[in-house]
Parts: sequence; structure tokens; C-alpha cells
Amino acid sequence: MKSFDQLTEPEILALAISLEEEDAKIYDSFAQGLRAQQPEAATDFERMREEENGHRHRLLELYRSRFGEQLPYIRRQDVRGFVTRRPVWLVRPLGLKAAQRTAETMEVETKRYYETAARRTNDAGIRQLLGDLIAEERRHAQTAQAMGKFAEGRAESDAAAQKRLFVLQVVQPGLAGLMDGSVSTLAPLFAAAFATHDSKETFLVGLAASLGAGISMGFAEAMSDDGSLTGRGRPWTRGFVCGLMTTAGGIGHTLPFLIPAVRTATTLAIAVVGVELAVIAWIRNHYMDTPLLAAIFQVVLGGFLVFLTGILIGNS
Repeated sequence: MKSFDQLTEPEILALAISLEEEDAKIYDSFAQGLRAQQPEAATDFERMREEENGHRHRLLELYRSRFGEQLPYIRRQDVRGFVTRRPVWLVRPLGLKAAQRTAETMEVETKRYYETAARRTNDAGIRQLLGDLIAEERRHAQTAQAMGKFAEGRAESDAAAQKRLFVLQVVQPGLAGLMDGSVSTLAPLFAAAFATHDSKETFLVGLAASLGAGISMGFAEAMSDDGSLTGRGRPWTRGFVCGLMTTAGGIGHTLPFLIPAVRTATTLAIAVVGVELAVIAWIRNHYMDTPLLAAIFQVVLGGFLVFLTGILIGNS
């Protein structure tokens, strides 16, 4: 996986072509999914699809004139810093609110990419085209905001779109850390509790697992994206937050083992785990638009399987 700074000018244009092609396909899926219930919004998405296709054609023409017919095969997942997109366009029936929010995020992200690319290139023709596309992507973001009138009764500001992008890019890694810390430490902690029947030993195992997971997740997040492309902020700050949340997720159900009575400590730890999983499910529902029942099922199922693994190993 490359960072944005490692991309050559041909790769920058090739990636832009790939982005426009992907966005056009997503907008086509939105139009199909909304045509029956929201025909006006479907028409808007069809128009945006055609405009994205127009962007792709202009980028292809410029690429041919500068670099010939050989187009590098590069996609958004090959470059650090892009937002991981949940495939809401595959859901049926498709909700307008989810489509509108996704479209806003897509347009803000693409605009950021063109702004960063324009600062990188010294080619006047490439910079001119990217400048034109920045203005057009900004207009697309405004179109997506206006669709919010159908979903929420009001048009949201650009600051609101930027806030959602921040939540998706920054809160999501923090949530990933919390989930990892809360779930991954269950197996070693409860395995130690059932194997040793000693609160102190169990506490030390849980503490080591929590701190180890926090350090690992912190470094992984810090090295995943330098923030130059999407404006996610300083990588080491994000890594610190992610690592801290990971450690906190594990420490929560480790602290009860400061109680000398191991049965009491285990019972309290299980109760804390239930609270942690409920909080994670709520955050996924509130910030990530995951249906509450689906969020509860996913989190509880994963936590139960890891918890059961710890019990089975501890009693073996």
C-alpha cells in the first residue's frame, strides 16, 4: 500500500479516473434503489452519475495526451488514507438518509483528493483540470446536502458534512480500539481466572493483555495513514487515542480482579463486559448508522465466542 506522497503524476491521474468510475457506479446504485420511493432524489443521483462519467472522460483525455494509452491499475484501497466505505448501496430497501450521508462523504473525500493532487503537480493542464473538478465536486456535495431536506427536513451545512467525515475517520479508529480491547482481552483474562482461581494472577494477565493490545493497536493506527490525503490529523495523535481506547476496553473488566475473592471478581467482571458491549453497540448505532439490533447481535456474538473460548481453555 502506497502513501499519497509516493504517487507519480500518472498514478495520481489514474487513481482519479478510478475514483470517478467507482463513484458513478455507486450513484447508479443509489438511483436504482431510490427510484420507487424517492423519484426526485433518484433523478439527482442519475445526474450526478452522468457528471462523474464526464469527469472520468475528461481525466482520460488528459491522461492520454500526457502519458499515452497505458493506464496504471491503481484503486483507492491501494493508497493509504481513504475512508473505508460501508456498502450501503447494496442494501434494499435503500434509505435516503444513508444514501445522502454517503454521497456527502464521498464528495468531500474526492474534493480533498483533488486539492492535495493539485498542490503536488507542476503541470499547468493537470492543475487546471483538477481545479475545475474541485469546484464541481463541491457542487455535488451541496446537491447531496440539499437531498437532506427529504430525509431530515433541512439542508445541512458544509461544517456538518465535515463533522461527519471527521467522525468516520477519527471516531471509527477509536471505536475499533475500544472493540479490540473489550473483546480480545476476554479470552486470556477469563482463561486465567478459571485456570488459576487467583484474583492477583488474573489481574496481572488482564493488565498485560490490555497494555499489550493498546501498544499494538496504537502503532498499527499510527502507521496506517499519514493524514496528508484526507486531513485525518496527526498519525501519532490518532495512534495514541486508538491505543488508549484499546487499553481502556481491556482494563474495564480487569479491574474487578483487584477484589481478592475470585468468584465475586469474576461475577463483577462479567457484568462489566455486558456494559462494555452495550456501549459499543450504542456507539456503532449512533455514529456508524448500524441498526441497533444488528449492532447488538454482532458485538454480543463476538464477545460471547471469545468469552467462551477463554472459559474452555481455562477449564481444560
